[in-house]
Amino acid sequence: MTTTDAFVGLECVECEYERAVDDDSRGTETETEIEDETATRRCPDCDGVLEASYDLEAIDLDREKLESRPFDSLWRYEELLPFARDSAVTTDEGATALVECSKLADELGVQRVLIKDEGRNPTGSIADRGQSVAVTGARRRGATDVALASTGNDGQSAAAYAGRADLESHVFVPSRAGFTNKAMVNVHGGDMSVVGGRMDAAEAAYEEATAEHEDWHPLGAFDTPYRLEGAKTLFYEIVEGLEWEFPDAIVAPTGSGLGLAGLYKGAREFRELELIDDLPSLYAAQAAGCAPIVEAFDEGRDDHEAVEHPDTICGDIEIPDPAGGRLALEAIRESGGGAVATEDRAILEAAVAVANGEGLELAPSSAAAPSAVWKLAEGGAFDGSETIVLVNTIAGNKEADVLRSHLMGQGI
Repeated sequence: MTTTDAFVGLECVECEYERAVDDDSRGTETETEIEDETATRRCPDCDGVLEASYDLEAIDLDREKLESRPFDSLWRYEELLPFARDSAVTTDEGATALVECSKLADELGVQRVLIKDEGRNPTGSIADRGQSVAVTGARRRGATDVALASTGNDGQSAAAYAGRADLESHVFVPSRAGFTNKAMVNVHGGDMSVVGGRMDAAEAAYEEATAEHEDWHPLGAFDTPYRLEGAKTLFYEIVEGLEWEFPDAIVAPTGSGLGLAGLYKGAREFRELELIDDLPSLYAAQAAGCAPIVEAFDEGRDDHEAVEHPDTICGDIEIPDPAGGRLALEAIRESGGGAVATEDRAILEAAVAVANGEGLELAPSSAAAPSAVWKLAEGGAFDGSETIVLVNTIAGNKEADVLRSHLMGQGI
């Protein structure tokens, strides 16, 4: 399985350790301390996050070339991905709709609001972007089994792509994970362990199991560098969808930090390729009951502190100790963005309001984004000229029971 021409290898974002990825098909030779079987995990020197790097000067890509391609999959950006499209484990993920929401724009008092509807991905969430690339990497390494701890959606996605690649999947989820996610992990053939408690308990069970099964290939958000590579394509699509006019702000529900880190990496790559000339402001949207990134941002810290007692209905972003916290904070600060936390009630009300007014279905965790924007608007953050993109990370029908219960509680 070949890597793409510009893909140089892996770089540690903490200590800048680099590894040139060996690829027999290109006849490359590498001298490195990292063995092939651990190359897609964490940095061997500092246990930091590994990130794919590219020789962007070797990439011949312009707007016209991209516009001439079918808008059919994230793999249309092959030059900026580590693996060739013809080797991809894919179900045509990405290429999701960017929907104009004029009523929402009027309510917020801004020029334009658009929702990037990631709920239209094959398994109904943004996780499909990263899992497509990560499972492709796992198969390239000769993996037979893949594993991760998950709040739910990325576990469902991992099981789906593992099944397509003929790999065994092992998914560890907290008992509060949504019924749809848990059901579909099994339907896709995954081996699922439901762990009592919250995400930290699922992560502990996962770590214990992987210590006994060192051949299991990790698919956690930052346990493989390739989830980030899929996530960054979201930015590419947003800018293309706006006809190369980058928005003033992109607001993303934030749990592990993968989404923000991906948006920031995609923006930097497009700027270096001179496809855009500036960066939009990136905003993290979290639930007040579990907002480690918001708290760190508000306190001016470069890293977060784990939330001791998380408590929010937004299970998909209830991650008390996000692996990508530092990267998310860097993305926010370097882009001139921000971080906003809102209460569960406001988040559920935002989901219902968007469904009523715009016809789009957002799961509660996704609705943290419009809830955050309403809070920003009420605080006078906008002057009326802005174009704002909200990321809907999860299809609303995955947690329709939660939204319905909220309505029933309101006497509706």
